[in-house]
Amino acid sequence: MKEQTFKPGDGVTFASDSLINPHGAVFEDDGETGYFYALDLDGSESMILDAVHIYNVANVSDRDRLSTLSIIWSDDGVKCALLINGYPQAAFDFAAQRGYCRTNFPNFPTMTPGLWPSADHSWSDEAIAWLT
Repeated sequence: MKEQTFKPGDGVTFASDSLINPHGAVFEDDGETGYFYALDLDGSESMILDAVHIYNVANVSDRDRLSTLSIIWSDDGVKCALLINGYPQAAFDFAAQRGYCRTNFPNFPTMTPGLWPSADHSWSDEAIAWLT
């Protein structure tokens, strides 16, 4: 498992790809917000399938302390979870085409058929049941 230490607001990008399927995930802190992205790596260019909000830097109470970031993949390579300091913050299920996050944001109607539903990113412990 790859890990990276960072401070929220430092402006960091951390990526991990499934070893089995053409899926990837990227965490990005742009200095103001933290987002987690699901990627389709099947084409010549990576395509963002979904994005979920992790935090606003201004609201992170311990942003001056180092944190540990990791992305864990399920054994079948179709699910992943973002952990910060060992605590799951978000997950993607590529088979179900569903993203989950503790902030349940952003939510907007999906207008294009065939794209991942984006009207609900609410958290569910079932999304990470495979971690145990």
